[in-house]
Amino acid sequence: MRKIKCAIIGSGNIGTDLMIKIMRTSRHLEMGAMVGIDPNSDGLARAARLGVPVTHEGIDGLLKLDGYADIDIVFDATSARAHVHNNALLQQGGKKVIDLTPAAIGPFVIPAINGEAALDEPNVNMVTCGGQATIPMVHAVKRATQRLIYGEIVASIASKSAGPGTRANIDEFTETTSKAIEVLGGAERGKAIIILNPAEPPLIMRDTVFTLSQGGDPAAIEASIAQTMEAVRRYVPGYRLKQKVQFEVIGDNAPVRIPGVGPASGLKTTILLEVEGAAHYLPAYAGNLDIMTSAALVTADRWAARKLEKEAA
Repeated sequence: MRKIKCAIIGSGNIGTDLMIKIMRTSRHLEMGAMVGIDPNSDGLARAARLGVPVTHEGIDGLLKLDGYADIDIVFDATSARAHVHNNALLQQGGKKVIDLTPAAIGPFVIPAINGEAALDEPNVNMVTCGGQATIPMVHAVKRATQRLIYGEIVASIASKSAGPGTRANIDEFTETTSKAIEVLGGAERGKAIIILNPAEPPLIMRDTVFTLSQGGDPAAIEASIAQTMEAVRRYVPGYRLKQKVQFEVIGDNAPVRIPGVGPASGLKTTILLEVEGAAHYLPAYAGNLDIMTSAALVTADRWAARKLEKEAA
């Protein structure tokens, strides 16, 4: 059965984990190239051992590869700044681009929320690892309430799971995730915080979601969260609640002050999450890698499946 060839730009933690996922689990994709800038990177070495064409000359090296014309999908796992340049060149070649950086040139995509909506876009953005883990929960609260005033997320990941690309994108992480909390999550105001936890042994990815809403009740919110939880678990089995959802009524007599909104009251919801990785590359504590690469793979597989269906028709 024919598969769609893809390339990955970025041979760090994210790119390497994605490569292994594609080779082990993808239904419709096959590796066409692994691209990096460090000739001694572990990702390029692994790719070469697995028979994947490699280049350490970045996007320029990819464009010069003999098989470039046969590649339909390119995943970019570099940095937000580099992606702007990479995308411009890839679009000239008519490639479908899956952006795993916080550049956000194309529309945000989180499979559990809008996985089918942006398939025709030439460039789609996978938000951030923290966004993939938490924004589905923000959206779940929004779906069960009349008004979602505020959404705040705190993503804590093991320091060892954060490579140079992730560390270079901390500011972009918070900005992109905050925006996506509003655009995809449906909150009027969003805020995102990331913590690189240096603990030894490394701790599993944990995320906290706080929302303030009006016009909903705890039972309906819990039901919506459970439904969304199952949707995410279809592509990230290690995604789960750490403990029962917590609720607190914020009365008009003691409102909270939200920047850009002012004093606000309603129902505060606290959701505590844990994401265990599939350990395709780094150990299971790197759930941040797993949810990001799994979301990107699901998105690309859906696009590839539709392309193959059109070819067969």
